[in-house]
Amino acid sequence: MKTFYVYILKCSDESYYTGLTSDLEKRFMQHQEGWFQNCFTFKRRPLKLVFYQEFSDFNEAMLFEKKIKGWSRIKKKTLIEARWEDLKILSKNYTEFGKPKDPSTSSG
Repeated sequence: MKTFYVYILKCSDESYYTGLTSDLEKRFMQHQEGWFQNCFTFKRRPLKLVFYQEFSDFNEAMLFEKKIKGWSRIKKKTLIEARWEDLKILSKNYTEFGKPKDPSTSSG
């Protein structure tokens, strides 16, 4: 059975890149070595792999990748840090609850 990986890279400019691959080690090396000049990560090296999740179903992996790509930076950071309760807070509807702030920085 083939394994697919949804991954997040942290770039040298502190931005995040989310991708999908069936060979995580090879794909990370390609990003790090700059194999593709038109890739988002090319001018943002060096890179750090900060998150990945395995999937056995390509369609599930693709849907998860698309979902993460639509997330805010704060929400991606919360996923990377495995702050599951905070992730629930950040998933609430903006129109009902207002724009979320990073729960890890709130006081009191």
